[in-house]
Amino acid sequence: MNEIDKQILKSLKYFGLTEYEASTYLTLNYMISGTAAEISENSKVPRSKIYEILKLLDKKGFIEVKNGRPLKYSVISPMNIFRTNKNKIISELEESEKNLNEIYDNQLSKIPAPVWLIYGKDKIIEKELDLISNARNTIAIRIGFIFDNEWKKLEYKINQKIQEGVEVKIMVNETFNLNNKKIRSEDLLKHSKAKISKFNLPTAKMIIKDGKEMMHIFSKFNVNEPDPETAIGIWNKYEDIAKNYHDRFEISWNKRSNMMKK
Repeated sequence: MNEIDKQILKSLKYFGLTEYEASTYLTLNYMISGTAAEISENSKVPRSKIYEILKLLDKKGFIEVKNGRPLKYSVISPMNIFRTNKNKIISELEESEKNLNEIYDNQLSKIPAPVWLIYGKDKIIEKELDLISNARNTIAIRIGFIFDNEWKKLEYKINQKIQEGVEVKIMVNETFNLNNKKIRSEDLLKHSKAKISKFNLPTAKMIIKDGKEMMHIFSKFNVNEPDPETAIGIWNKYEDIAKNYHDRFEISWNKRSNMMKK
């Protein structure tokens, strides 16, 4: 068996097929149609098992049976099979992710001290994405600095949440220093669908989810740029504290908006 066939068999198992079922379906793609005896010979599936395997594949929608003596079995187009099963798997994974996140959040809320320290750029960005992904109503972000390639990772998820109806507001500085260059925030965030307003911010970041959960991010700086190795995030699940920061964020945002209107 060549490597391509091995990879196909592996992929077919993602759809819940057994080794014999996957082998039979693969064989039928080479044959297009055939009798049970022919399929058994080409697939190396024992004759004693081939009828049951074909019956199961028909039930699962991978093949169709044509009446006759003997019965003939025809393969269903892989395009249709993969489209249907991919959508089903993606839907099931998304539902499982949602349910697991709810379990995680519920259990996490029972931990006595809901404040954690997160060290390092990668883990901090991972937690930022987690906060954004789990937001249901609002996301408030204050960006006083940004790591290299960080925004690319956040932007897609932010735009996705906006499409879901989540309101996203972002406070930013006029410019950022990245890779020894001064980058204008309007250029960096030009593809974002979020509401954006420019402020004179300190060199720190903050993200608040639904006014209930938040994280502050700090870093040492080398020549005006953040050092990712020194980055630290303070993840806080005290709702009163998060609400207080969210209220202050809204006051500053509205004050700025009113000034811009004058």
